[in-house]
Amino acid sequence: MRFQVLDIIFNPPHPVTGEEVAPSDRLNRVVELAVLAEELGIDSFSVGERHAGPVLSSAPTVVLGAIAQATDRILLSTGVTVLSLLDPIRVAEDFGTIDQLSRGRLEIVIGKGNEVLQYPLLGLDIAKQYEYLTENYELLKLLISEENVKWVGTHRPSLEDATTLPRPYDGPFRIWHGSATSFQAVELAAKWGDPIVTANAFQPRENYKVLIDHYREQYLAYGHDPSKAYVGSGSGGLFLADTTEQAIEEFRPIYEGAVAQADKRKHDPKAVGKSTSFRTIEEAVDRGPALVGSSERVAEKIIDYHQSYGHDFQSVSVNHVLDFEQQKDTLRRFAEEVIPLVKAELSTTLWTSADKDRAKGFTAVD
Repeated sequence: MRFQVLDIIFNPPHPVTGEEVAPSDRLNRVVELAVLAEELGIDSFSVGERHAGPVLSSAPTVVLGAIAQATDRILLSTGVTVLSLLDPIRVAEDFGTIDQLSRGRLEIVIGKGNEVLQYPLLGLDIAKQYEYLTENYELLKLLISEENVKWVGTHRPSLEDATTLPRPYDGPFRIWHGSATSFQAVELAAKWGDPIVTANAFQPRENYKVLIDHYREQYLAYGHDPSKAYVGSGSGGLFLADTTEQAIEEFRPIYEGAVAQADKRKHDPKAVGKSTSFRTIEEAVDRGPALVGSSERVAEKIIDYHQSYGHDFQSVSVNHVLDFEQQKDTLRRFAEEVIPLVKAELSTTLWTSADKDRAKGFTAVD
């Protein structure tokens, strides 16, 4: 099993105290946490992207550029690059730059995003989000793989003899597909032989498992090598204490306050995956993907979910409203106490020397 830290850079007021973190502090903490993750031997650090709501990840490539300069080893990623909203030319240019700055430490995760307000904000039709995603992905794949590209599509002007610069560091960087609520994303990944990352955040595990199973079935149907059908998994947040009971009680006001904040958005009840299915902290811990508990209990939960998903890397997010020293302590404890327990039970070829598609500049020990 491999491990990743994901920060979508949410920045709403504290759900209990109302305290706000200055954007400059919040953004600099992301870079500092990435440096710490590298020091702790965690494999990957991922930055989200959103363009609406109380979130500071509207320019993830800028943040990743800062992290690239502050680190030397850790793999850089995204969670997710909202490719439905973006011009593939600019995406190829921006991520080619990060791949060069990091000397080949980049892999990205693409998707259509989980924020409905992004589409009207950027003048796009949300009803066409999967059309945009498919076309933009296929063009991006072409642009990072070839030069002098000739291309004709539906949603942007045609291209003639187009070459994006800078080129990727050492061949095209790997693209993963984010999977949360629909079959379209996993079918696109399976068609092209790419890996996927299941959101595993708001819904019961069965809702995610059906998409993972469908991905693997389609991956084989398209004739791809099953050893490359890697799967990553998100989680419903991370909080550790000496006992699971202590962790639940300490995290309760933050979790349930965040649920109340989300309720104010008044999402359509039929919009699956926009808000959590687990209303209380007990539900989130007992039946949901929240990694809240003792180190031993959290390790057991990751291993238990692996029985359902067969995933190769686990992504975790430390809640941004915690005191920053507590955030760092939580990450240290996860690296020192949880990761060894999981690695003793689960192995993968992902990001090892056997993984020929891994980022060329990534130097994790097998």
